[in-house]
Amino acid sequence: MNDLQRYYDIIGCDSNASDDELYSAYLALRTRYQNDRFLEGEAGNLAAKKLTELNEAYAYISDYRKDNASGRRASFDTVDAFIRAGKINEAQHALDQFDERGAEWHYLQSVIFYKKNWINESKKQLEIAMQIEPGNEKYKNSYDKLCKQINFNENASRQNSGGGSYTHTSGRYEEPTEMMGGDSCADFCCRMAICNILLNCCCNCR
Repeated sequence: MNDLQRYYDIIGCDSNASDDELYSAYLALRTRYQNDRFLEGEAGNLAAKKLTELNEAYAYISDYRKDNASGRRASFDTVDAFIRAGKINEAQHALDQFDERGAEWHYLQSVIFYKKNWINESKKQLEIAMQIEPGNEKYKNSYDKLCKQINFNENASRQNSGGGSYTHTSGRYEEPTEMMGGDSCADFCCRMAICNILLNCCCNCR
């Protein structure tokens, strides 16, 4: 058994426990041992020893989690840098190296799928990210914008195929490119201009 697992066992939590759950378990044991250390004889000595071990375990795990979180953030920044540079294959390779796949991992996977134009897959990854961290505004805003784009694309597709009576208005949605490590505004405007031209051609042909 490694030191990390031993320290988790001392506190009575596993490695999947949240920081709040870890602290709650630590606090409950600390209160218990602090009271028991005033008992007479061996019971008091044992409680004092356990209190020392408990404090050591909590300090070790807390430092480990801080260091590990910092390392994950640096790695996520590397993935993001690849995406912004247009190096999608490199970004995917870097993301695949993660053993732990939390909300930010799924968000970045969504970005990569989006850059590959795999819109439905991108949406699914964002949904997973929001399930893990439902209060994250970045994920929610990206999801809302992506849904608007999907609706826009579906309406434009129906218009091109001659079905429905959708009227194109380019200002109705904001493509989630900036939030998702995406293209420049000029690229977006060019695509919108092309959409306008195509839709106008279709309307004139009727």
